[in-house]
Amino acid sequence: MRTIGAVSLAWYRREAMASEPLESRIVSLRSPVALFAISTLVWGSTWLGIKFQLGVVSPDVSVAYRFALAAVLLGLWCGLTGRSLRFDRRAHAYIALQGALLFGFNYVGVYFAEIYATSGLVAVLFSTIVFMNPIGAHFLFGTPLTLRTLVAAALGVTGIALLFAPELMQARAGGDVARSIALGVGATAIASAGNLAAMRNQRAGMPVLTSTAWGMAYGALAAATIALAHGAAWTFDAQLPYVASLVYLALFGSVVAFASYLTLLAKVGPGPASYVGVATPVVAMIVSTLFEGYRWTVFGAFGVALAIAGNWFALKPARRAAAARAGG
Repeated sequence: MRTIGAVSLAWYRREAMASEPLESRIVSLRSPVALFAISTLVWGSTWLGIKFQLGVVSPDVSVAYRFALAAVLLGLWCGLTGRSLRFDRRAHAYIALQGALLFGFNYVGVYFAEIYATSGLVAVLFSTIVFMNPIGAHFLFGTPLTLRTLVAAALGVTGIALLFAPELMQARAGGDVARSIALGVGATAIASAGNLAAMRNQRAGMPVLTSTAWGMAYGALAAATIALAHGAAWTFDAQLPYVASLVYLALFGSVVAFASYLTLLAKVGPGPASYVGVATPVVAMIVSTLFEGYRWTVFGAFGVALAIAGNWFALKPARRAAAARAGG
């Protein structure tokens, strides 16, 4: 598995070099790779961090705490660095849509899903966003949807089915595992919609950091609304595991990781940047193996390999396009 991660990073380094003029490689070679590594390593570990948020505090309340704190931290950073946080009402409406989907409803679903499944399995399921995004972008923005993309999606779904084979057999009878899979798939679809909203906002010229700060605030509000709607108790766990994981998730899992990923997206485009969604589950499965006792099977390992192959296959056109831009 670590070999797969190393191959992913090596591929990404070649991709970044191919998309840049020769004279700028010395200056910017490390930047895209660093952003890729930060996003992957942080998000790969946050799936386990979420586990420490479950128990005393309702999941939706924890999501509200996380993104409220993240919004404050990122907002303070924007203020200290002289970035304006002012947007008009129309812009706020679109930022609220992005925030509610990407930071609110999505993460509430993820937190609830992790009650019933290991963090690594939820992370692998979430990687299907790489396939949802191109389909959504095709219908909303008219971006091409190729046969290669559909084949890659089939590889990914097959791989995930193999990985989830024991859980899927249990899900036939319903119960906790079925709920986890339903929540995971639903959260992924909502996150994909949030990504599409972010694409729209970037195309409208909204600054990444300041719009993200507001988006996180709206995401916290969305999570709080869900908590109020089903009568969740507004408690707080003062124990070190909860507090430490909350700070880690807010600062690194939200501010640092999203700032890195969205900056990476602006630098290299959606194709290479989305490869973060391939490497993150690999890191998450390694972490889950070390700390949660996840036991690998032959089918599970082959399933992960297929899922990664599907992601790589889907991104090959982006690589050729980047090379064409560099040469043209």
